Amino acid sequence: MRRTHVISTGFRVPDRVITNDELASMMDTSDEWIRQRSGIAERRWVEEGEAGSDLGAGAASLALERAGMTADDLDCLIVATLSPDHFFPGTGVFLQRKLGIRDIPCLDVRNQCTGFLYGLSVADAWIRTGRYARVLLVGTEVHSTGLHKNDFGRDTAVLFGDGAGAVILGPAEDGRGNRNGSGSQRGILSVHIHADGRFAEKLWVEAPASKYNPLITHGHIDAGLTCPRMDGREVFRQAVSRMPQAVHEALDAEGLSIDDVDMLIAHQANLRICQMVQRALKLPDHRVYNNIQRYGNTTAASLPIALHECVEEGRLQRGDLLCLTAFGSGFTWGSALIRW
Repeated sequence: MRRTHVISTGFRVPDRVITNDELASMMDTSDEWIRQRSGIAERRWVEEGEAGSDLGAGAASLALERAGMTADDLDCLIVATLSPDHFFPGTGVFLQRKLGIRDIPCLDVRNQCTGFLYGLSVADAWIRTGRYARVLLVGTEVHSTGLHKNDFGRDTAVLFGDGAGAVILGPAEDGRGNRNGSGSQRGILSVHIHADGRFAEKLWVEAPASKYNPLITHGHIDAGLTCPRMDGREVFRQAVSRMPQAVHEALDAEGLSIDDVDMLIAHQANLRICQMVQRALKLPDHRVYNNIQRYGNTTAASLPIALHECVEEGRLQRGDLLCLTAFGSGFTWGSALIRW
C-alpha cells in the first residue's frame, strides 16, 4: 500500500491585525491579562464580507503555486471548519467554485480544533488505497463574526482569530533516505483520532440549532447562547493530558520514541497548554513550533498555518520526523506522524 506525503503547504490570514490593546477598548481586559492567560499578542480578523472560503482559496492557491500545480490537477477537496460560510451547503463547494473547478468531490469536516487531523486521516486513507491521487486539505475559520466583543464574551473573544491553512497531499515518492542517512521512507506514517461526547457541552455554541424550533430566537441571542462558551478549567485539564497521550500513541504504533521527534506542532489553542504539552513530552524549544502569539486560536486552521510557517522558516528538513497533535471541542483529539 502506497504512502501519503505532503506535496506543498499554503496559508492565508486577513490583513486586519487586532491587538490586545484594541480588544481592551471593547471590553474589560488588558494586554497583560490576555498575554498571561493565553500568550496571545494579536490575531487577524476579516473585513466585512470576507468569508472562510475566501481565506481557504487564498491558502489553496499558494499551496498550488508551491507545488507547481493548477486546481485542475486536484482529485478531491476536503475542508475542515467550525465556522461554515452558510448553514448549508458546506464551505467546500464554495471553495471549489472560487478555485474555478467542478465535478471533483468536496467533503466538509466538522471536528473543530481536531478537524485538520480528521481530514488528514480521510485523505491519507483515500490516497493509500488509490481512490484519489491529489487531495487538497484546507482548514479555514472566520471566528470574529461570531464572537461577543463585550464583557460577557470576553473569555473567548480574546482567544480566537481568523485564517486558513492548506496542504496538498499525494502518493509518496519511491525514493528513500533522509539527511541522517537512516533510509526511512517519507510520508504520513499514521494518524490517530479520538472523541468523547461526554464533554460536548464543555466547549460549544448552543444556538442556532436544529433541535430548537425555530432554530434561533431573540431569547437565544439575549441569553448569549450564540456565543462560544467554555469550561476553561476542564478544557485545560483534558488538553494537557490528551495531546501527550496521543503523541505517545502514534510513536508506539510506529515503534518510535519521543527522542525520534524532530518537530512537534500542537494545536495553537493557548500558549500555556502548548507549553504544558511540551513539558510533559520533555521536548526542548528548538523541537517545538508555536505561533499563537501572532494569530490566536484558529481552530481547524491552526495546524496547517503553523505547518506552513514552519516549512517556510526552514524548521523542517527532508527526513525529519514531524508530529502533529490537537485537542478541541467534542471533546476530540488526535495525532499524526509524518516523515518529511
